[in-house]
Amino acid sequence: MPVEASLIQILACPACHAPLQDRTGDSPGPASDPELICTSGDCGLAYPVRDGIPVLLVDEARRPA
Repeated sequence: MPVEASLIQILACPACHAPLQDRTGDSPGPASDPELICTSGDCGLAYPVRDGIPVLLVDEARRPA
C-alpha cells in the first residue's frame, strides 16, 4: 500500500533529516519490500512501511549495502 504523496513531502529521515524517496509502489516480493529511502548520499537508510504506516525508527532501518 503506497504512502500518500502529501505525507511523503513532510517526512524526513530521522537520522540526517534529508527527504525520503517512496519505494512503496514497487512490485511486491522478498527483494522489494515497501520502504522509504533516505536521499542523502551519506546516510541512505531504508525505513520499512508496514500496513501503510512508515516505521521511522533508526533501529528498524535497513543499512545500505
